[in-house]
Order: sequence, then C-alpha cells, then structure tokens
Amino acid sequence: MSLPDTMRAMVTMGHGDLDQIVWHEHWPRPEPAAGEVLVKVGACGLNNTDVNTRVGWYSKEVTEATSGDGFDKVGEEDPSWGGAPIGFPRIQGADACGEIVAVGDGVDPARIGERIITDNWLRDPADPLNKSKTGYFGSERNGGFAEYTTLPTENAIAVNSDYSDAELATFSCSYSTAEGMLTRAGVTADDTVLVPGASGGVGGALVQLAKHRGAKVIALASEAKHADVRALGADLVLPRAPENLRSALGDAKVTVVADVVGGPAFQGLLEVLERGGRYTCSGAIAGPIVDFDLRTFYLHDLTFTGSTVIDPSVTKALVGYIEAGVVKPVLAAAYPLKELHAAQTAFIEKQHTGNIVVVP
Repeated sequence: MSLPDTMRAMVTMGHGDLDQIVWHEHWPRPEPAAGEVLVKVGACGLNNTDVNTRVGWYSKEVTEATSGDGFDKVGEEDPSWGGAPIGFPRIQGADACGEIVAVGDGVDPARIGERIITDNWLRDPADPLNKSKTGYFGSERNGGFAEYTTLPTENAIAVNSDYSDAELATFSCSYSTAEGMLTRAGVTADDTVLVPGASGGVGGALVQLAKHRGAKVIALASEAKHADVRALGADLVLPRAPENLRSALGDAKVTVVADVVGGPAFQGLLEVLERGGRYTCSGAIAGPIVDFDLRTFYLHDLTFTGSTVIDPSVTKALVGYIEAGVVKPVLAAAYPLKELHAAQTAFIEKQHTGNIVVVP
C-alpha cells in the first residue's frame, strides 16, 4: 500500500503545561527499522504516565499530587519514570491500537494487516527479564499520539476482537498495570482486595481482574460513580474517603490493598489490612509523600510490593482475557487527536469512569 511521507501528530516539546503539546500537520512519518513494525494508529488511550512525564512529576524535587500543570521545580536529571532525562521533541501516548501496515527487515511480511495492541515495556532482547534495561513506549521512544508509529515486533501483540479501536485502546496500560499488581501481590480466590480509586482506568481494571481471580473486591469511589463501579463486579462499594474506613468495612477482612492513589489516605489503608496482608502499589496520584508508621508495617507482618516493570507474560495474558471476554472496556470518551489538550484536561479532572482515548 502507498504510505504518506508525513503524518499528523501531537508532539510534546518539553516539560511543562499543556501548551508543550503541539499539533503538527506534516510531522515526518517514521520508517520501521530492522525488527520493527509500522502501525497505523486506530486510537490511543490516555494514562497518568503521559501526564507525569510531561509535567516532570517523577522528579524527586516534586512532592505534590499528580497535576496537569508544570511544576516550578523539576530536577532535570530525574524527570521521567526511569529516573533519567528523555529526549524532546517526543510523541507520547502508550496505549495504542491499530493495524500493522509495513514491517522492517527480519519481520515476517505476513504480519501486515494484523490488528494489534501495544505491550508498552521495551526490553533488551538479550536480557528481557532485567528490569534495569527497560524503556516505555511513548517515553523512551515515540508513541501513539500520531497517525503512525513504530515499535519492536514483539511489542505489537495481535488481537482478535470485535471491540472498536477506541475500546481496545483502553486496555494496554491500565489493565496490564492492574494485572501486574495482582500478579506481584499473588492475589487468589482466598483474598479480599481493597481498591482505592476504583473508578479510574487502573482501578476499574483491578476490580475486573481481581474478580477474575475469584477474589472478593471492595472498591472506594466517589458516590456519583458507585453504580458504574458496581457494574464492574465489585462486591462492596464505599465512599472515596470514608470518615472511618475500619467502621465502613464492617466485618470484612482485607488481605490485599491494591493502590494507585497514595496521599493522605495511605496510613489508613495499612491500618485495615489483616495481619500478614499485602500492599501493592503502582501510582500515587493523590501525592507521593505519605505518613508511614513503621509499627503498623512490622507488627502486622505486612508485605509491600511496588509494581512498575511487569513480567513479559502479563500483556500476552491480558490479550487472552480480551479475546475470551473476561474483561470489558470502560470507555468514558473518545476525542479527536487534535483535541488532546481537552482530552487530557478531562482525564486530569477525574470526573469520568474508565478510560479516555484520542482518535487520529
């Protein structure tokens, strides 16, 4: 097929406010290198990593909650998730889905025409299990906020689904993050999992995937979103910030907290964990600096697991869940790519349930 030399793209020019994301009508279309595929993007989901990277929130100089505005102080040596600078200009957008339209040397041409979603973790082919040798699609290399993108062939996972492009674009980051957390915490049918922020992309995925494992799920969400969260399968839905969480839980015995919120509620979450319980974390949208009583940690025999770089098998398993209908997309809104500013503003305001995507 004939491919254009240029493409439309939203390009992040540096750390800062939304005005750093600039619309380009004629950005050079990438060519797939050896071992890579060229994907015509059908849709791309939004996630906190894109926002955090743009504003420099990962820098240790930033101690505030996630925000869409640039911070006054951002350490230039550690502003990204990996603790190292990234190159600008950069096309962000990790959660791409689309169709392979060309391949580089060494890739089977039969892949052309495949519908794919992205495995966002870029690994060293010679050392794929080494977490220190990883990058992230849309961060360490250009991502999906464009009409076309390239990525290693192993990161483009074929999917057979009737879901629309916009629906498929809700899965790759949120659901792989959630499955990675549950895997690292070893969640089984014997567990009761407490999910703060259950109306968000990762939170909703945690509800669905924990239920798939047979666990009981207790969700925290603003009351306007309770019906939506209950529809995902939560056994009990409580207010986002109960005045007394222990009382609100009643007789429930929480064995796992799966948290992407952090902030002031952190210590209270630990206090309701049963002895021997597990706390797993993959975000801190309410703030990264928390009060922490070590006595709660050691006297209750708790186990903490951070979860960022997931196992290579997680996203492949997720595609199996999608194809089997085990998980369902929760598409809150789809915006034209050119309206990424408005889409990201809505995403940051957190008035939605599920995921927001942009469509080229």
